[in-house]
Amino acid sequence: MSFDPYPSPRDPSPFPWDPSPSPRRNPYPHPPASARPAHEPFPAPFPPTPPSPSYAAHPRQPSAPPAQEPRRTPLHPPLGHHSDLRHLRSAYRWQRRTATLTALGYFVLFLVLSAFAPSFMTGTVTGEIPTGLLLALLQVPVTWLAIAMYEGTARRRVDPLADLIRRQAALDAKREATR
Repeated sequence: MSFDPYPSPRDPSPFPWDPSPSPRRNPYPHPPASARPAHEPFPAPFPPTPPSPSYAAHPRQPSAPPAQEPRRTPLHPPLGHHSDLRHLRSAYRWQRRTATLTALGYFVLFLVLSAFAPSFMTGTVTGEIPTGLLLALLQVPVTWLAIAMYEGTARRRVDPLADLIRRQAALDAKREATR
C-alpha cells in the first residue's frame, strides 16, 4: 500500500489516499511527455474540491458574511496625492535654505577673511576697533536676521499652505465619515 501524491488523470479513484488497490493506478506521478496529447495540460496536483452544500453543515456554523455594497469613487483625490503637499515641501525647503545660508554664509565669509585677508581683519574701522572684532560682533545680529527671515518666510509661504492642507484634510475626513 503506497501513497501517490500525484494521481494519474485517468485514475478512477477521486482520492489519492484511497487504500483500495486500483489496477489502473499509475506508479509515476505524470505520464511521459510523448504519451500525453499536446492539448492536455498537466494534471492538477490535488483532486478538485467538492462543491459546498447549500445548507449549513452544523447548526453553530457561522453563515457567510453579507455582501458589501460597492464603494463610490471619491469626487476629490485623496489628500496624500494632492499637489499642495509638493508645494508645501518646496516652500519649507526654500525656507530652510534661506535661513541656513544666511547664517552659515556670513560665518564662512568671516572665516575666509580671517584666513586669507589678515591685513584687512587687523585694520581699524573707527578709532581703536579692529575690523575683525566688528565683524565678529556682527554675527549675533546676522543670526537674528536669519531667524527673522525664517519666521517671515514661514508666515508668507509655509503657514498658508499648511492651513490649506489642514482644511482639506478636515473636509476629506468629514466626507469619509458621511460614507
